[in-house]
Amino acid sequence: MRTVVRLLTAVERTEQQERTLTRVRTECERTDDRFQEQGIDLDVSISRALEELIDGTPSTDLCPAYSYAFYQAVAAHFSDPTDLGAWRRPAWFYAMDDELARHGVPSDLLPGTFLFSGPPLRLPHPGDAVPAIGTLPAQRASALADAYGSVLGRLNPEFRDAARRFAEVMRFEAEEWESARKLGTNPDTLLFWFH
Repeated sequence: MRTVVRLLTAVERTEQQERTLTRVRTECERTDDRFQEQGIDLDVSISRALEELIDGTPSTDLCPAYSYAFYQAVAAHFSDPTDLGAWRRPAWFYAMDDELARHGVPSDLLPGTFLFSGPPLRLPHPGDAVPAIGTLPAQRASALADAYGSVLGRLNPEFRDAARRFAEVMRFEAEEWESARKLGTNPDTLLFWFH
């Protein structure tokens, strides 16, 4: 994530950063085209939002295009996307927070805390509930997997499958983080994207 933030805030970009921005711009244009085909009209195009983020001059305080542009910048750097599932109401996770907290899961590992924490830099608010961005430090994945795994059998059945899925995915992410550290790299962030 540090690399993404540097890409969007650099005063002078390296050749590699310029190549990455070219890919990000292409993906923003594709998303704009897809939205246009679907009849979705944003006040600011995603391509324009990207340029405004790069310049540090968003032209509005409320528009989802900036979140989509940020997502494309992240997607150019992150690998291994995983679909955690489909939920009709993001607010459902706050009920899951209450259930997990009741069984002793620490507050910083509750889904409502990290799923909707926002990006690591200030973006205009997306407006409606989605798209939403959340982050979790990669080094916390193991603690989350352990915490959720330890309470699975005591959770209300309504939350058990989601908690199990999170525990499985975070266990995998914890193993990936450990492997990367042994290879001398330091993946710093897990990104959550609701759209």
